Amino acid sequence: MKLLPLALLLLLFACSPSAPNSETKPEEATLPAPLAPPTSPAPAPPPPDTLPEPAITNPDAPAIPSQAYLTGKFDPIKHPDFVKVAAKYTDGDPYVLHHDTYAGFEAMYAAAKADGVKLVIVSATRNFKRQKQIWEAKWKGQRLLEGKEKANEVYPKPADRARAILRYSSMPGTSRHHWGTDLDLNALNNKYFKLGEGKKVYDWLTDNAATYGFCQPYTPKGIERPQGYEEERWHWSYLPIATQLTNYAVSQMKDADIAGFAGAEAAPEINVIKNYVLGINTECL
Repeated sequence: MKLLPLALLLLLFACSPSAPNSETKPEEATLPAPLAPPTSPAPAPPPPDTLPEPAITNPDAPAIPSQAYLTGKFDPIKHPDFVKVAAKYTDGDPYVLHHDTYAGFEAMYAAAKADGVKLVIVSATRNFKRQKQIWEAKWKGQRLLEGKEKANEVYPKPADRARAILRYSSMPGTSRHHWGTDLDLNALNNKYFKLGEGKKVYDWLTDNAATYGFCQPYTPKGIERPQGYEEERWHWSYLPIATQLTNYAVSQMKDADIAGFAGAEAAPEINVIKNYVLGINTECL
């Protein structure tokens, strides 16, 4: 056997793979470098009309009600914020109230009962549809005003007829009874509250109702309350909700928005928002 030439041996040695560095782990030597994550362009901002509403920073802030709520154009029986009134509190008719109003009334009822005074709800929430029935019956003379006048005969001009009905009945869409915050107690007659048991009830309410959040919005008219409905000693309003809704109604509604019933054309002429929605006892604002 012939020995390979020295030059050939050197060449073969130079071409063979070298041994790994003893200080480097084999898996580290062969691990591929990680790939950089793919980059994608930032998403374009949504157009202005699809931007989400800003988050509410104050969780206790009341939600702004819709105009449908303010004007009573909903079914309170189906509304999640309304509850049925227990029969023991009423004159026998089925009523519903906003659940906060109801809780306030129950506390007031218990306190009155402890003092020997019985409070009876004789009217509560009335939506637009129900208020329209009452209003139009008076507007068309089917229901007498204060039991003695046919409005369509005595007041031929729309503005005069509206003012006559508004002595004691609200235009549909403007009634505080739409909100579930207002209720009528014991009798719908001021004379009842001036003598005997009625006076006892009224005196107790004027002394104690505010403790439970209630206020009489329609006090006697005079210098302090020159506009609005006549006195209603039976009508009491739950202020923790009603005050907010009064403010919303004034800021969001206009006289021209009051529509959908006979005589609605008189609303702008008589300034129904200013003179009636706001024509209340200043202690109830």
